Amino acid sequence: KKELSGRRSVQVEVEVPGSTQSAVARRSAEAQVRTLIANFAPAHLRLVSATRRSLRKRLPTAHEVVYEYRDFFVISFSPSERGYEGVLAIRASASGVKLYFNRGKELPDPAKLLQGSGKQTRSIDLEGASTLTRPEVARLIDEAIASNRVPFARAGRGLVAIRSTAA
Repeated sequence: KKELSGRRSVQVEVEVPGSTQSAVARRSAEAQVRTLIANFAPAHLRLVSATRRSLRKRLPTAHEVVYEYRDFFVISFSPSERGYEGVLAIRASASGVKLYFNRGKELPDPAKLLQGSGKQTRSIDLEGASTLTRPEVARLIDEAIASNRVPFARAGRGLVAIRSTAA
């Protein structure tokens, strides 16, 4: 493509330092996440978006590993591309949005907010974005991050990875 100056136009792909995901790949992954929200939790679009922003602010180097299931999707905030190493996860469906704590059974929970009876994972229902700012919820999130067994990178930006498990 020639411009009036006779020079060729070059499309430049901007990458964030410390990130292994190109800008094009990130935009594509973000578009897929928006599609998942629209398919599974359209009524909860704002809540899922606000929760992602809040967790990204707390965990800027975390990888967002997205799993699509038949009736819902999960976004795990992980120090690696392996979602099972994630410390927190958002689960969204038409019926609601939950915040999962991977090692929730081990967390101190004096307010008795954590739900579930599995071997390790616990969750809380997110009624609104303000749920994350409640002091007892913020303490749970801080404690979960502090006790995570796999360290997060000190710098850089994690990638957004889509892992479809839907049949």
